[in-house]
Amino acid sequence: MTGTDIPRRSVGAVTVLVPDYQEAIDYFVGTLGFTLVEDTRLSEGKRWVLVSPGAGACLLLAKARGERQSAAIGNQSGGRVFLFLTTDDFWRDYRTYMKRGVEFQEEPRHEKYGMVAVFKDRYGNRWDLIERDSSQGTSSERA
Repeated sequence: MTGTDIPRRSVGAVTVLVPDYQEAIDYFVGTLGFTLVEDTRLSEGKRWVLVSPGAGACLLLAKARGERQSAAIGNQSGGRVFLFLTTDDFWRDYRTYMKRGVEFQEEPRHEKYGMVAVFKDRYGNRWDLIERDSSQGTSSERA
């Protein structure tokens, strides 16, 4: 296989079930600082709502329909960490999120891969906030 034969793929979006579109937009944009990329109204009250943390895959905010989907809100990964939010400055984002009422599940800790702390979003999904270590050092060393 040559370099031109290698497929170029990426994950464009990950669906997060939510109970209400506007409430979810307000949380992800207002609290977590994401950008609203698209909000297109579709048929039957559905919307195509994409929010972005700034790079990488977007979140597709999908309003839960029916009991089964509603029951999965906040527990799409069975209680494990579901999403990983990487940052270039752990302490900046950690402090900002704390001020905005984000619920961290633990104190920040340094692991081999970098600085990390688990938080829950408004719906109960667990996230890792991570600043990856680099050979040049990280902001966590400056804190």
